[in-house]
Amino acid sequence: MTERTRLAIIYGSTRPGRLCDRVVNWVARELAHYPLIDIDLIDPLEFDLPFAHNREHPGVAALSQRLSDADAFIVVTPEYNHSFTASLKFVLDLVYEPWHGKPVAFVSYGGISGGLRAVEQLRLVFAELHAVTVRDTVSFANPWGKFAEDGTLENPIDARKSLVLMIARLNWWSNALKPARETRPYRSAAA
Repeated sequence: MTERTRLAIIYGSTRPGRLCDRVVNWVARELAHYPLIDIDLIDPLEFDLPFAHNREHPGVAALSQRLSDADAFIVVTPEYNHSFTASLKFVLDLVYEPWHGKPVAFVSYGGISGGLRAVEQLRLVFAELHAVTVRDTVSFANPWGKFAEDGTLENPIDARKSLVLMIARLNWWSNALKPARETRPYRSAAA
């Protein structure tokens, strides 16, 4: 039996004029066709996060709760200077346990590499957070001008094929890990 997946899509950029909004809109629109996926869009800008690590801050508590509620994650990340953004690293470091024992997939964008160098570095960070990363990704090389304001993508066929495979694998991991987290909390296994 396949259960519903609570999927959090995380914005990996907070820069003004970010392309991330358009890419997230495309992902969310495509995933709306999946009846067993409940989507939660997590934009770090909506939490009024502090500039320093303060787990008692209301924005951090709200972010932590939303991440805890998720069964799986998609991180939509640009590549800046061969890596991912400082704002995304800050979000990843603000909380610890909400990531444990959950799968993470990536949609990336950037220059000629399509953001894949950012994804490779994110895999290392998520391993440290006790999360499982899905091998398959969706990446957009030189995406500027390919996305309309509402997220409509020019020639979406190849990206759609990649997304279908990535979501199938992400869903499999989500269904496999959910009962494991419930029957034996990951925290007790890691102690």
